[in-house]
Amino acid sequence: MELELLVASAIGILTAAGMYLVLRLRTFPVIMGVSLLTYAVNVFLFASGRLTIAAPPILSDTVQYTDPLPQALVLTAIVISFGMTAVIVMIALGAYLGGSNDKVNDPDAEEQS
Repeated sequence: MELELLVASAIGILTAAGMYLVLRLRTFPVIMGVSLLTYAVNVFLFASGRLTIAAPPILSDTVQYTDPLPQALVLTAIVISFGMTAVIVMIALGAYLGGSNDKVNDPDAEEQS
């Protein structure tokens, strides 16, 4: 019971911090917010495979085992998130070098309003 509460709280905190950072107006906090959201999703996927402590990851009828599918999904998601973070950083760097500004919003849209 305590482990589930701890993991659920960690997922909630990561999601809240990620959403707060995604709504910022600079690119670096947005990148960090997307990273925190991917970590929250990874912990959620990992927890969906049943939270057990000191259980062997083998198939057996007599012991409770850890499901290997969520672990494989999380491993794949970690690799994909590293690649996407690199792409987002390069896009943000290109936008900064092209416009000498790292704001997320469009300055032309503010002038027309």
